[in-house]
Amino acid sequence: MFKPPNTPFGLPWKQPANPLVKVASEALSLEVALPDNAKTTETMARALEATGDYRVLRRLIPRTSSPRSASDRVGLIVDLETTGLDTARNEVLEIAAIKFGYADDRITSIIETFQAFQQPSAPIEPAITTLTGITDAMVAGHHIDDEALAQFVSEASIVVAHSAAFDRKVAERYWPLFERVHWACSATGIDWKAHGLSGARLAYLLAELFHGAHRALDDCHAVLEILARNLPGTDQSGLQALLDRARRSQHRIWADGAPFALKDVLKQRGYRWNDGNDGQPKSWYVDADADATDAELDYLRKEIFQREDADIVIRAITSLDRFSNRV
Repeated sequence: MFKPPNTPFGLPWKQPANPLVKVASEALSLEVALPDNAKTTETMARALEATGDYRVLRRLIPRTSSPRSASDRVGLIVDLETTGLDTARNEVLEIAAIKFGYADDRITSIIETFQAFQQPSAPIEPAITTLTGITDAMVAGHHIDDEALAQFVSEASIVVAHSAAFDRKVAERYWPLFERVHWACSATGIDWKAHGLSGARLAYLLAELFHGAHRALDDCHAVLEILARNLPGTDQSGLQALLDRARRSQHRIWADGAPFALKDVLKQRGYRWNDGNDGQPKSWYVDADADATDAELDYLRKEIFQREDADIVIRAITSLDRFSNRV
């Protein structure tokens, strides 16, 4: 039996004339059991959206495996869950990866997936369990098979992570094989704001979809989805834009010794802080495309150091060492 919803100020409730709105209203009643049939629930979701007052998120359905052409190149999407955010000391709890084929910078096939847990040397902190959903019981007795992982990575031409500045540093510490492959970052390697998106979090980029965030394989499937789709308003896929950026040579420019009072100016310009724990300068730095390097050096000398002869440390970087401690 349908129960009319409460209305403000005691006004009588009227049955909506639009049948789609009626379906939506009935779905909101606590006395209506939601059906299991996918077609019916999708009809209900569309009915809610038709009112103009709701947006319904759909669960991301992972793409299924498909045959790879022998001529396709191989890429990997990798995600790590760890005991904390210190890339030099925290331990890996889980690694997951999706191997995909691509041609003409478009994803053509989903080859296979890899997922494994690892028991850390100490109990997992409650905050990490809350964030990742990983418990001590889930990782107990587990160890990542290094040989199996090496075999899985062996064909890769590019490794993609949604936080490559974090994942690469940790991955190289555990498995030096990751030093010998090209890396790209799906969070920073695409100008998402230029395409009308408010940020680089996967929840923003998936728009009308949701997924099991902070579980490694779920996050890999989410990255795969945004790379396979065209960027909003373009006929360019996310993977095309990412690879275009990854192939550009850059210079890392260190604003070592910059006045503390200008830290906010540097941050606003896109500089990031390095705490020195990785053996690199304890300093603000920025990665600039090769054709923009001279202009950035000129900016630092005139606006930050105010000395034309300021000695500024720079180093050329490519996707082989980008995001690595080795830069």
